[in-house]
Amino acid sequence: MTIDTKDLLNSILSSISRIDYIKPEDLPNIDLYMDQVTTFMESQLASTKRHPEDKILTKTMINNYAKNDLLPSPEKKRYSKEHMLLLIFIYYFKSILSINDIQTLLAPITGKYFKAEQGFDLTYIYNEVFSMEKSQIELLKKDLVRKYNASLQTFSDSAEEDREFLQKFSFICLLSFDVYIKKMLIEHLIDEMTPEQDRGKKGKK
Repeated sequence: MTIDTKDLLNSILSSISRIDYIKPEDLPNIDLYMDQVTTFMESQLASTKRHPEDKILTKTMINNYAKNDLLPSPEKKRYSKEHMLLLIFIYYFKSILSINDIQTLLAPITGKYFKAEQGFDLTYIYNEVFSMEKSQIELLKKDLVRKYNASLQTFSDSAEEDREFLQKFSFICLLSFDVYIKKMLIEHLIDEMTPEQDRGKKGKK
């Protein structure tokens, strides 16, 4: 591959190193109105957007989450810190999971820990989950480099003018296969959380 593709990989690895998440202490200590919620999420997660014009969260999205029981209704049109934590989980899940799957996954969490006693509440769960972030990022970077190097071994007999594209295609296929397998595993785990009598109904939605 040419230096341009190598630069692309280095750029991706550098971006991954800068990945951060919204820390609970960064969340406002007061309840927020809808416009304040969308503004806060937009400012905090802007770096995750693919295109500048993409929206992190809209009023319509939030209303749909509440309508689909992903998010408890606000109190007097204001959203608490716990609402915000759930919205962050939803934001990350929605790129790979259906609304029904997210509902199945979050329902037990919301039912037991939303407005739970301080110490073992949604903030605690959020901190526990995201405490794994740094170690996982380093493992992810190593895996990306391994897949990239594996892709360089493909299409060695192809014409030189085609090799760069074909090797890049190999790299994308390796990454896609990884996502595909992990998505299947996640869906299987979620299906195990769904009562057997409800699985048929879920599939028809």
